[in-house]
Amino acid sequence: MSSIDYTQELSVVEGRPPLRSIDDIISKPLDTKPDKKFYIALAITLTMLTIGGLGLAASFYWGTGLWGNNNPVGWGFPIVNFVFWIGIGHAGTLISAILFLFRQKWRTGIARFAEGMTIFAVITAMIFPIIHTGRPWLAAVYLLPYPNQHSLWVNFTSPLLWDVFAVSTYFTVSFVFWYIGLIPDLATLRDRTTSKIKKIIYSITSLGWRHSNRHWQNYELTYLILAGFATPLVLSVHTIVSFDFAVAILPGWHTTIFPPYFVAGAVFSGFAMVQNVLIFIRKIFNYEHIITKDTLEKMNKVILLTGMMVGYAYSMEFFIAWYSGVQPEVFAFMNRAFGDYAWAYWIMFTCNVFIPQLFWFKKIRRSIPIMFVIAVFVNVVMWFERFVITVTSLSRDYLPSSWAYFKPTLTDASLLTGSFGLFFTLVLLFTKSLPVISIAEVKAVVDGSQPTHEDH
Repeated sequence: MSSIDYTQELSVVEGRPPLRSIDDIISKPLDTKPDKKFYIALAITLTMLTIGGLGLAASFYWGTGLWGNNNPVGWGFPIVNFVFWIGIGHAGTLISAILFLFRQKWRTGIARFAEGMTIFAVITAMIFPIIHTGRPWLAAVYLLPYPNQHSLWVNFTSPLLWDVFAVSTYFTVSFVFWYIGLIPDLATLRDRTTSKIKKIIYSITSLGWRHSNRHWQNYELTYLILAGFATPLVLSVHTIVSFDFAVAILPGWHTTIFPPYFVAGAVFSGFAMVQNVLIFIRKIFNYEHIITKDTLEKMNKVILLTGMMVGYAYSMEFFIAWYSGVQPEVFAFMNRAFGDYAWAYWIMFTCNVFIPQLFWFKKIRRSIPIMFVIAVFVNVVMWFERFVITVTSLSRDYLPSSWAYFKPTLTDASLLTGSFGLFFTLVLLFTKSLPVISIAEVKAVVDGSQPTHEDH
């Protein structure tokens, strides 16, 4: 029999670093004090967050009339932002759960950050539907269906209520999945630290982990079960979000293509956001040999694939409207492409369909500056996609006498800015408080860490 080079199959981490050095490399950001660059970045994100906080405080004090919402555009920036941030959170579960089930070892360098990004994105997203209700101190209570005390029940046939269950379940499972994966690393940090306070914190949060064979067996089984449980959520959450639109009778929304279209768009934008942030992280913390160009190239291939799926959905929307022969549907899509919001539609179509096609070229897929710029375009324009879907259909409904042009206000812009501030503030705090790369998983795929026939 010919010998099989098993180590070549596992070549995910460049070089063959000693296992001990992996602990030192990944834990280094936690062992050193934040430098000036970190504080500058944190000051920027906190400034953005403060801008959002001022807009939110003004909205609470003077009411939602400060927003650009009008009649008939009752869904404005808050719902656009909600759908955008839920989409950003999708790549985390996809990278962690689905790629884990398919045994894709290139996920190891990016899975931990993607899981954390999911949690931060969902936290950011949940703010918007709550404030959009106008009286969140009541909505937060009535949306939770604890029984028998309510004199007024919510409408259980509404997909807006289904969002509450879907998003809360998604957040809970994603958080547990993320935390379970952290336990071996928390134990490693506990054994490394010389600070008594940190040792107490790590000892509590690592749940008594001792790196024993029994602990590893229970951990791997639990992680596998959670991965299988989380996988359907990737499809279900954004599918249910799409039902907010698809079950309506409004032209441009009433279509069955929305569920797969929204899921593909969510993975598209989520992978782009993960790629954008990891490019900075790998450079700042010297993780180039762990988050390799090969890993980034594979992420770019996923962006290319999902971008083609989104482009197909854009085309099919026009075809379905034409083939149906329903005049309001035809008008809705012609209005998107050539009406008052044509500028937003063609920005969306160009940047989501044509620009990602550059990833067909290997040099571009492996060029850090170019891939970063393309992913920035994807994220910005995926926000435009949610804007186009929401606003164009609402501004031109069945009743021409109520047609109106939606113009966002400074308050809308401040809330959008604040959402990015919240997200990136959480990301920065994450990088200095917990390992952004899984120490245990990276060790498992380093060349030479797996036994082969040559070791006997």
